[in-house]
Amino acid sequence: MQAERIEGTNAIARHGPEGVVVNDTEYRHSVVVPWQGDVQTWSADSFDNLTAAHFEALAAHKPELVVFGSGARIRFVKPALLRSLIDARIGVETMDTPAACRTYNVLLAEGRSVVAALLFDSVTPAAK
Repeated sequence: MQAERIEGTNAIARHGPEGVVVNDTEYRHSVVVPWQGDVQTWSADSFDNLTAAHFEALAAHKPELVVFGSGARIRFVKPALLRSLIDARIGVETMDTPAACRTYNVLLAEGRSVVAALLFDSVTPAAK
């Protein structure tokens, strides 16, 4: 999927099983894409290793909504892992990563403060 870059925001230009391209930079690891600011490596290296701390870090961006891409298929995390987002009144939508990329771009185009937290199943973990 291609998306136009909206000045000052982080549109996802392309996505696939191995990663995403944001602002002409390719990311081949789990990534956090905020509507504005720096795209960041997400320390979550797999769905099975997700912790509450991974989602707590997303709250620091102060978005209206987090779009969580759980990988090639939709998988829901335990609600306790999302507690920090719920307590901060930040919405959370879970979907497979391709759908999360598309949804993120739609919300971004609407001017929403959205963060995409994306997992990829077939990637090499990022260097720590």
